[in-house]
Amino acid sequence: MHNLANLKQQIIYMPWKSVSHRLSHWVTYYPWRVLLLVFSVVVALSSGAMNLGFNSDSRVYFSKENPRLLAFEALEAVYNRTDSVFFVIQPPNDSIFNLSSLQAIAQLTQAAWQLPYSSRVDSIVNFQHSYSDNENIIIADLIPDPKALTETEILSIKKTALNEPLLVNRLVSVNGHVAGVNVNVHLPGKSPMESIRLAERARKLAGEIESQYPGVKIRISGIAMMSNAFVEVAMSDNLKLLPLMYSVIIGVLWLSLRSLSATFAVVLLIMLAMASALGTFGWFHGHLTPTSAVAPTIIMTVAVADCLHVLLAIRQNMEAGQEKKQAIQESLHSNFQPILLTSVSTMLGFLGMNFSEAPPFRDFGNIVATGVAAALFLTLTLLPSLITLLPIRPRLKQQRTERPMHHLAIFVIRYRKALLPINGLLAMILIGYAPDNELNDEFVNYFGKSIEFRQDTDFLSQHLGGIYTIEYSLDTQQEGGVQEPVFLRNLDRFNDWLKKQPETVHVNTVTDIFKRLNKNMHDDDPKYYALPDRRELASQYLLMYELSLPYGLDLNDQINADKSGTRVIVTLKNLSSKQMLAFESRSKAWLKTDMPETSIETGSTALMFAHVGQRNIRSMITGTLLVLVFISFILIGAFRSLSLGLISIIPNLTPSIAAFGIWALIDGRVGLSLSVVASITLGIVVDDTIHFISKYRHARLEKNYGCREAIRHAFSTVGEAIWITSAVLICGFIVLSFSPFTINSEMGLMTAITLTIALFLDLLLLPPLLMLWDGDANNRK
Repeated sequence: MHNLANLKQQIIYMPWKSVSHRLSHWVTYYPWRVLLLVFSVVVALSSGAMNLGFNSDSRVYFSKENPRLLAFEALEAVYNRTDSVFFVIQPPNDSIFNLSSLQAIAQLTQAAWQLPYSSRVDSIVNFQHSYSDNENIIIADLIPDPKALTETEILSIKKTALNEPLLVNRLVSVNGHVAGVNVNVHLPGKSPMESIRLAERARKLAGEIESQYPGVKIRISGIAMMSNAFVEVAMSDNLKLLPLMYSVIIGVLWLSLRSLSATFAVVLLIMLAMASALGTFGWFHGHLTPTSAVAPTIIMTVAVADCLHVLLAIRQNMEAGQEKKQAIQESLHSNFQPILLTSVSTMLGFLGMNFSEAPPFRDFGNIVATGVAAALFLTLTLLPSLITLLPIRPRLKQQRTERPMHHLAIFVIRYRKALLPINGLLAMILIGYAPDNELNDEFVNYFGKSIEFRQDTDFLSQHLGGIYTIEYSLDTQQEGGVQEPVFLRNLDRFNDWLKKQPETVHVNTVTDIFKRLNKNMHDDDPKYYALPDRRELASQYLLMYELSLPYGLDLNDQINADKSGTRVIVTLKNLSSKQMLAFESRSKAWLKTDMPETSIETGSTALMFAHVGQRNIRSMITGTLLVLVFISFILIGAFRSLSLGLISIIPNLTPSIAAFGIWALIDGRVGLSLSVVASITLGIVVDDTIHFISKYRHARLEKNYGCREAIRHAFSTVGEAIWITSAVLICGFIVLSFSPFTINSEMGLMTAITLTIALFLDLLLLPPLLMLWDGDANNRK
């Protein structure tokens, strides 16, 4: 029976040994040929990077088939796009109603028409104010000539502006201490330089106004500026994080290997893996985004793991007295199967991000998965070939008893019965906190407080509305339906309902125009500030008003072409995704009850982000479970043991869930960034489990070691590599946590937490589990 078992294991391991034997022989005896082949493949792949583009539009986070995006684009096709650059003017004396401030607003309003891609400019200066004058209705700019204003006229303008519903909390604050100039823009979407160029011109214009009017401070927000902020954070990440990550990796490599040659080989491998991944993505004409642009940083981090396992094994073999080529070959023999398995599992984890509702996360996962595949290829070919050619010396041999891993192995074996319940209880406590997380998000908070856009947007939200909006398209399904008195009354009731909601800052609707025109037609008598009671009257008011409007300030952004429908824009306070969805649901319920015959569509950038966060979490749960199933089958097949494959799930799945328990104690809000972490980390945390179990099984089956001795063997051969590679991964994701882009920083921090827990469990929980599974350790060697 014993011989039969050995024969069975030989048959199982024969394919791996045959491949690794041929490969190790080839790379050590023909290194120059290998290098020529490798560099040819890398050049072919990386040349695709010339096709890479960059997409900074916030809508890139929504797939083309996303129902919310389709609805919003349909709404914008009827009306105008609401992408904008919003200037907030803060005068030095906390009042815009003085000659200097009004002149600054007027100059900014006029100059803003010259901004790239601008289609409309609105401010209190060019607001189309209507009033009665000797039986005539005058419709003109509220401030036609700021330079010639008297104090009396300024007071009159102030009274009008602060009592105009279409201005207050939209273009002027309630007490008049700040004002806004809104520039609607339509970016063609052909180049990321569009938003950069627009932002540069906007900032230059703001600087010119500030220099001409000392004490005036201008802040810039708006959806168009958010698109530029996406570009800036991506550039910031690449300029700051990549050099920092290189420094961390080079430092860890030097401390671990104490070899310039080995360090050089790993750094070269990382660069080639990144170039291959980005080039491959470029061959498919992919566009980088702020999320996918950090993929090189992750590839850099993940690629180091396999390199270190190979190099540390080479060093150990040389310390044991083997000649360099023999040490390289033996390292490839022992690491070939676990490296292949860990790379496949890591790739599966990142490929699981294709279940994400947000295309940038899909691209991120695909780029990193490609980089992992490239790193695997380079680790098995380029790395050993370079080490064969480059000078490398082993460190002075240390006694095994002096190694920290030897002492850790003794500790784990001695206290295995206590470690199982203690670690299990600790994990269960953390897992118990995981349900306390709230599925929530705020898209403005995707940008850290160090980002200028975030600072300006926070100021806008505090003093003059904000950029959180919901747009409603209310269609009567009949031509001229918006002029029907019944529809107008219902629309006005909806307007009143919206204004009473605690989340509402401002409501932009045509009913306020109809009321003002009706008052004007009755000699500005306040008691006639009401809706017209006949369709013919409403039609005449509307026609008169439209004919009086200057070019660029028409009502096309509020009423559709055949006047069958109208758009209502509600500006909201900064709301979380949960609050945003609750507001939408509440308003739709009102419309369904009180305006049942009206066709309703809702949309906005904020609303789309709120929905995609919820959809993404559900999709990623499905994707993560499928990835877990695939990885479990791979491990069961690789270890040829159902029970061992199932045992490995415990240290693989527990870290992600326990990390969410820690997150519940730190923050408690799970949004778009954290919804993909489980899939990412699942593929990575499996790596250490595979290496440890592989070495344990190797000792038990091929060396015929007892249970305790096999644990010591696993610790001595792979323990050091496990904690060093984990340290590199943790440091890499901690570096990512310093990104000013919260989607990246939260993902980095959460992944680092997960990997830390995984390291703890792989070294302190997995060995006792293996000993429990393998029988009573007291009766083993």
